Amino acid sequence: MRYVTLQMIYEHPIAQKYVRRAGMAHAISVSSHAFNLAHKYDANPDWAAKAGFLHDIGHYTWFRNGEWDYELYRDCDIHPIKGAERAHKLLVRLGEDKKAAKEISHAILFHTESALPEGQFELNSLQKVVHLADEKDKQPGDLHHYRNINQEKERQLIKTLDEKIDLDSGNYTEKISIGIDNES
Repeated sequence: MRYVTLQMIYEHPIAQKYVRRAGMAHAISVSSHAFNLAHKYDANPDWAAKAGFLHDIGHYTWFRNGEWDYELYRDCDIHPIKGAERAHKLLVRLGEDKKAAKEISHAILFHTESALPEGQFELNSLQKVVHLADEKDKQPGDLHHYRNINQEKERQLIKTLDEKIDLDSGNYTEKISIGIDNES
């Protein structure tokens, strides 16, 4: 049973503030990629879409002298840790199943190498899906965080993803493409 929809998450002020800061178009695109990859890796498509949408909710802006400081970001960023905590709190507040909230949060925690411990580490299927979905949407110079689409299109794309998740019965294999383009 689905307790929380992407639309519920999207509309929440916490998501609007922190997901938008990291790039709403990127979040929606990663959510779509994660939904599609979930079938290939035998992960829960609903959880994958939610984790994909929320994967960068922990981003902090690393500026020095008015410009983005990549060195400071690489050396000090803990966005997967902050994001896992922030996403868990938001999902529980919205009424998500607590096991689902935990698994989604773990996928957010491990979506990038910056949070992984040194040495060998095996990702579970959901964690792997979110990592791959994020990698699939990346652009040089982190431009994926700066793509913009209008809010009407955001809502339409979220609605489409929710409809696909609702139709998914565990064996739904049709790939969805929601076509996010760069818009001004």
